[in-house]
Amino acid sequence: MQPSSEPRSRRERPAKPALSRAGIVGAAVGVMRAEGLQKVTMRRLAQELDTGPASLYVYLRNTAELHAAILDELLGTLRPPAGGGWRERIEDLLGGYTALLFEHPGLARSALVSRPGGEHYLNLIETLLALLDEGGVPPGQAAWGVDILLQYATATAAEQSGRDESVLAQDDWDALTRALHGVDRRTHPQIAALSGHLISGTPEERLSWGFNTLLNGVLGTPTPPGAR
Repeated sequence: MQPSSEPRSRRERPAKPALSRAGIVGAAVGVMRAEGLQKVTMRRLAQELDTGPASLYVYLRNTAELHAAILDELLGTLRPPAGGGWRERIEDLLGGYTALLFEHPGLARSALVSRPGGEHYLNLIETLLALLDEGGVPPGQAAWGVDILLQYATATAAEQSGRDESVLAQDDWDALTRALHGVDRRTHPQIAALSGHLISGTPEERLSWGFNTLLNGVLGTPTPPGAR
């Protein structure tokens, strides 16, 4: 008896999961953790999700919006501020935000120009506003204060990430230190007197001092009358 000539059915390919914004962002976070933010492009994500790049633009307008969505996703991992006064809790929260950006340098630079607007970012703003209200900061000053506090944290992380990625960072710092200590007192008397202070303190101490300086200003500086 001859074997049947009927072709065998091929194993069907598993159905792809339906695309969604959450699924795209989740895949983007995975690519970033494995390959770095610079690899998180629409083309790379389309590969990862087995689809065409055009399909992704239904959910995200461009790469900048994608990076902002990644940051928003990561903000969901921030722990709530620990005990202490309202200043300490603000510093704790913003310190966690800055540390998160330190872990992902590309996101820090991206966040300077494209801020997230998702649920976790809104939760961060809500918590900061509540803590400022607890500290007696007037509403208008609190609203503007959140903006400047987040700008400072983001810029600090972006600046530090640029230094960390530069192979010449230590050489640059050493050169600056030598320049500050070697100035002529006749031409640069202020630098000569303060050269030690200009480069003193750990990054953590400077970050904490910066937050407290900004909080003092936010607490004591009214917004313009037209902004109320």
